Amino acid sequence: MKIAMLGSGFIARFYAESLHAQRRKDFVYTVYSRNIDNAKRFAADYKLQHCTDDMEEAISHPEVEVVLISLPNHLHEIAVEACAKYKKHVLCTKPLGRTAAEAKRMLQLVEDAGIFGGYMEDLCYTPKFLKSVASIRQGSIGRVLWTKSRETHPGPHSDWFWDKEKSGGGAIIDLGCHCVEISRNFIGKSVKPLEVMCWADTQVHPIEAEDHAIGLVKYASGAIGQFEVSWTFRGGMDLRDEVMGSEGTIWINNFLRTGFEMFSTGKGTGYVAEKTEVNSGWLFPVGDESHELGYPNMFTDMFDAIETNRQPLESFYDGYVVNAILDAAFISAKSKKWEPIQLDIWRGDETTTAQHESISYDNDYFLIKEEILPNGDQKLILKNKLTGEVIQKVSEKISETN
Repeated sequence: MKIAMLGSGFIARFYAESLHAQRRKDFVYTVYSRNIDNAKRFAADYKLQHCTDDMEEAISHPEVEVVLISLPNHLHEIAVEACAKYKKHVLCTKPLGRTAAEAKRMLQLVEDAGIFGGYMEDLCYTPKFLKSVASIRQGSIGRVLWTKSRETHPGPHSDWFWDKEKSGGGAIIDLGCHCVEISRNFIGKSVKPLEVMCWADTQVHPIEAEDHAIGLVKYASGAIGQFEVSWTFRGGMDLRDEVMGSEGTIWINNFLRTGFEMFSTGKGTGYVAEKTEVNSGWLFPVGDESHELGYPNMFTDMFDAIETNRQPLESFYDGYVVNAILDAAFISAKSKKWEPIQLDIWRGDETTTAQHESISYDNDYFLIKEEILPNGDQKLILKNKLTGEVIQKVSEKISETN
């Protein structure tokens, strides 16, 4: 498929590298930039046949089949409107909107126009993440109880991120969108998010938006999704996820301490990894950033979905749900209370009862815990089914005999 890239900055180049690096049949045909010199430079770097500083010209070009939006947040809706007007399939970078209302309008635009709307949430396509989700679906860790997703770094690259009006917020809108959707996948997208408790503050930078936040999202299943986001973290980019289930645990580390470490005196001038602050001392390069960040898997899913007329793993609807959760997080950060998530459109399960089954030990007791003590004895913690009394039983280790 021939692609119109809207934007010529940092993320647009990441997308182009992913699309052109592996001899893919889908490729960028034209690029739009608000600055024609940037558009020409991008076109030259990726050997494109066309470039422009007119957005509608790029989208309406007769050769273009799919539009990739890699623009600042405040331009997403304008671009989606044009895609709907010209009936062009559209993929939009995260977050879908600055608010749920904005995201809802974009969702309705693509659905009314009958075009494909893919939400480019790359961190939900990393190899480690996809394998983790598959393991959870297979029951490897039992019922998901708690998830934690962390993304922290020294701050974004472009000026518009730091402008609250253009971006829609600070670290919450920039990084929290990743973390929330990661947790939704782990917990199950059909499980309804109910309410949010969030702390946020501006700790370091002279900006109007928050540069650090921690939040809890409560789900109808009883699971809790936790996000930790910051533009104040020093030392590069830290991407980590954890999932705790009734039968197991998963830990994922995508950046920093992933097994690739290098020491340098700093004489080299090469690129190390995204958000790396220094080029000397012990460094943590990433072998293939695009792959580790999920871009190739994401584009494969998106274009296969277009060709087979199916929904992608991440759709505009998912982007809308994420924005609704983040809206509640912003409200909670001000109120200091649990705030309900307002979902005008919900296409999942309406069940709001936490699922919990006690394990029977025998006819009289539930099993709370079983463990082996340091001396080899076996201890059982049991609860009486009728009285609720909690007791313990200890079976002494049987000595080995010749």
